[in-house]
Amino acid sequence: MKEALHHGGALDAAVARFGGARGDWLDLSTGINPVPPPLPGIEPELWARLPERALEARAKDALRRFAGAGEGAGVALAPGTQALIALLPHLFTPGPAAVLFPSYEEHGRALAAAGHVVSRFSTLAEIAPQTRLAVLVSPNNPDGRRFSPGDVLSLADRLGSQGGLFVLDEAFADAEPEQSLSREVGRPGLLVLRSFGKFFGLAGLRFGAALCEPALAARIETRLGPWAVSGPALALAAGLMADEAGVARLRAGIAARAVLTRRALAAAGLEPVGGTALFSLLQVPEAAGLFEALARRHILTRPFPYRADWLRIGTVRNEAEAERLTEALREARAEVGC
Repeated sequence: MKEALHHGGALDAAVARFGGARGDWLDLSTGINPVPPPLPGIEPELWARLPERALEARAKDALRRFAGAGEGAGVALAPGTQALIALLPHLFTPGPAAVLFPSYEEHGRALAAAGHVVSRFSTLAEIAPQTRLAVLVSPNNPDGRRFSPGDVLSLADRLGSQGGLFVLDEAFADAEPEQSLSREVGRPGLLVLRSFGKFFGLAGLRFGAALCEPALAARIETRLGPWAVSGPALALAAGLMADEAGVARLRAGIAARAVLTRRALAAAGLEPVGGTALFSLLQVPEAAGLFEALARRHILTRPFPYRADWLRIGTVRNEAEAERLTEALREARAEVGC
């Protein structure tokens, strides 16, 4: 159970360990937008039919426009980005691979499970020349680091010329579209993973995509098989991504809640050392103790087993949650002495 709490969204495990009902808890353990937009209406028959090609094509077109990718960009749709993370390593002969660390750990696990020899890097310059698969998350989770577009593209070109692949995970780029390199998709060696659930706050919908060369997108879709994404998910995702005014309101709301969250942290005497519009990273000497003290107050955050001084906090929904967070942090800090 304790290990489960090292992953975001483990609310059932938190309730089992620290008590209370789910409704008592303030879950700040993820980087998911806590205020999703209203769902557009969909045709009832979509629940009873297998998704057809026209529906998939509509979702792909909406994604290209939303992400800023060109019409020639290959798109492979999947039931969540996690499915793509698990699949991609199996499309390449096992060999030298590199992943950013610290970062989202599922990339390294998936590569190792597929037989690749995985090394870690903290800067792009550390990626060894023999590397054939490299994975970068930008903006990064959990520290929010951004990387130079020129350096990223240069490395992708190098890997592409060697028959390799540079995977750029942009799970947190939707709130900051200027950070995205989706407009560059189509060049050999570059694949961009696009998440849906974090920005739109609809992680349960299970919709994600890989933007890459058309031939690679076709290989991915072949491995996923037909009807990989449900008809309702395709229709809802397409409708939300195509609503430009709705997307603008969503970005504005996320930005406002990020400001509200950081004000709440500042009021408790804490300053983030990193983050994005959807989460803040704290560095405190007693992060594990602070995590537990907050959990006893039914506020769930995200600790890191590899960094005992890190704690990640998602965004609050409103002023009431901000006030609750500030008060709980003040009490918890006094309790653990940090």
